[in-house]
Amino acid sequence: MEKNGKSLRNLLSVKWIILFTGIAGSHLLFAQQSLETLYRLTGDAVTGVFEPQREVIQNCSAVIYNKRDEIAYGVVISKDGYILTKASEIQIEEKSEEEAKDKAEPEGEKKSEDKAKPDSKEKSEPGKEFKLPIPEGLPPGTKIEDAGAIVLAVRVDKQEFDEVKIVHIDKKWDVALIKVDAQDLTPAEFAPDSKLEQGTWVVVNGATSRTKRRVLAGIISAQAREIPKDGVVGLGLVLEKAKDKLQVKDVSKGGGADLAGVKVNDIIVNLEQKKVAELKDIAEILAGKKPGDEVKLTVKRAGKDVELTVKLAILAGSEKPMDRNDQMSGDFSERRSDFPRVIQHDILANSNTMGGPVLNMKGQVVGMNIARANRCETYAIPVEELQVIAKEMLEHSFK
Repeated sequence: MEKNGKSLRNLLSVKWIILFTGIAGSHLLFAQQSLETLYRLTGDAVTGVFEPQREVIQNCSAVIYNKRDEIAYGVVISKDGYILTKASEIQIEEKSEEEAKDKAEPEGEKKSEDKAKPDSKEKSEPGKEFKLPIPEGLPPGTKIEDAGAIVLAVRVDKQEFDEVKIVHIDKKWDVALIKVDAQDLTPAEFAPDSKLEQGTWVVVNGATSRTKRRVLAGIISAQAREIPKDGVVGLGLVLEKAKDKLQVKDVSKGGGADLAGVKVNDIIVNLEQKKVAELKDIAEILAGKKPGDEVKLTVKRAGKDVELTVKLAILAGSEKPMDRNDQMSGDFSERRSDFPRVIQHDILANSNTMGGPVLNMKGQVVGMNIARANRCETYAIPVEELQVIAKEMLEHSFK
């Protein structure tokens, strides 16, 4: 309680520092165009206020490496080494021929269980390591270590772990559960909920060294909401005008219309009980629909009306192109959409700093960073959903 009270007093000090420098800066505008480094959000005068939260991050978050490169952070959820992180940062990259030779196994060396033939399934058998698949297009017989599979290592506080298992992956949330051989880690304390007003201070991982973490502070900048998948929702049809009617010219294989049974040369009659005669009619009806929504489609085939139910999906090639904001954003997450619900904050980040905890001023986890969306938006999975994900993944690992 005393530490929280001190943290609150320090936070008020930060507000006075920012207010004072803002007032002083207005009088010195022509003399000094930028705020002194010490008083910026990343400066010691500001980050030093959040020392209690830094200590929490030091103990209950993980730094995840691919060889020597930091690729993600993680949230410690058990004393014995279970950690949640962002799944899509765990990728396979093809190695150069020289790197592959360097990793070649000495002749006559017995293969370990870790070098067994990889399995591309998403679920692992009890007690066995989840195996990453060999990238497509590589020669048959390529070993996973020669294909450039990532070599994971984890550091929590000052403890380092070279043996890391990927236990389970949740594609819906882009979350991975990993495991290290530990006995005395400090699990994160989850907040009761993520109901934070806009403008509320939160703290996340900042830069890190081998012995000490830094933190970054910012604010909740938007209300919790769903982030739909980028792209245009559609039926999966190619249509052409034929005698004032829309006729099916082609059906996208595996798309919603194909799975529903729409055939080439069908005539579109109704969509959602509304007559359709122009392409714009379909666009108007589908406006506001989301991937996975189902719509009623009536087609005329061989003189008879056929009623079908089509599940909508994102049309191939319709993903959002890079805009000016993206170009100014620097490094953002490869996957930054298609999340059921997120909270949003404005803390500086990049794709390699996702997966870590988002703390409130009590040092409790209110979310887990899951995507750097652009230069001023970072998404986090709310603690309510994060606890459900953790529970389900742990249950899976014990089966």
